[in-house]
Amino acid sequence: MRRGLALLPLGLLLLAVAEIAVFAAVAHALGAGWAVLLIAASSIAGTALLRREGIRGWRAFRAAAEQRRPPGPQVSNSLVGLLGALLLAMPGFVSAIAGLLLIVPPGRILARRAVERFTERRVPSAVAGDLFGPRRVRVHQADPVGEPAPQSPTVATGVVSPGEVRPGPVVTGEVVEGEIIR
Repeated sequence: MRRGLALLPLGLLLLAVAEIAVFAAVAHALGAGWAVLLIAASSIAGTALLRREGIRGWRAFRAAAEQRRPPGPQVSNSLVGLLGALLLAMPGFVSAIAGLLLIVPPGRILARRAVERFTERRVPSAVAGDLFGPRRVRVHQADPVGEPAPQSPTVATGVVSPGEVRPGPVVTGEVVEGEIIR
């Protein structure tokens, strides 16, 4: 984590250089007035979306809490929407494009799943279960002795925590799907 923070100033410098280069290219193609107008319009739209996404996220979180559902999906969806609106509100074309990608549904879904996977890897599995609800896992039944089936290769089975898989034997038998509650 500290390495990422150490590279933050360099990343911000590269973003500033990219924003200036893209602004110069757009100003050259469309004219300086139109480029400034486009940046102003995207910033105003981003500011309005910040308010809307914040209110929507808070309402979704409260509704999930009142219905005793895990609030994780609503929170991660709101965080992605807020980040997209914040990027859209920042002046610049590169940040506006990134913000739009996080606001439109396909990009938002992918980013939400990435946030959930990142969170599941960083927090204990009990906390992840409380945040995002029960996870679907595939369970392989072992024979009564617990030994692997003869002549079968070893593959990943037995999920330990989200994102971590232990190798284990492949066993023959039916696959039982279910949810882990506690």
